Amino acid sequence: MRKKLAKISKYRPSVFQAKMDFSAVKESFSLTAEHPIERAVFRTFGVILFVLLCSYFYFVSASVLNIIARKEADTKSVTLQSSIAQMEQRYFALRDSVTPQEATLLGLSRVKDTQYVYVPGNLSAGVSAQAGAASAGVVAIDAI
Repeated sequence: MRKKLAKISKYRPSVFQAKMDFSAVKESFSLTAEHPIERAVFRTFGVILFVLLCSYFYFVSASVLNIIARKEADTKSVTLQSSIAQMEQRYFALRDSVTPQEATLLGLSRVKDTQYVYVPGNLSAGVSAQAGAASAGVVAIDAI
């Protein structure tokens, strides 16, 4: 009986009926099995997502705080401008209230014989523009 089972056909099998060996072919990627670095990649993406969310909340809150600070600075600027305007108004009122007679009583006198001197200067030598106006231009010498 063994001999009959061993030989099924009296014909020789063709080349196309032979057993093909696929053991040399590379194993394909399967989604059912976990890849060795899958956990590390998942954790890395989780950390990156967490850092991005934290930075998003930080920048949004910083923007809100900057807007609040800007509004407070604008309010303070308006307050300072109004106080400066009041001081200027008081200064002009006081300046206009001083007459030449009151000035002589305070010991002030009118400047006479003003002489001008030209002083050459070099503005590119590091002298500021405000201080350079006196050093590079005309200086008034008051003689009483």
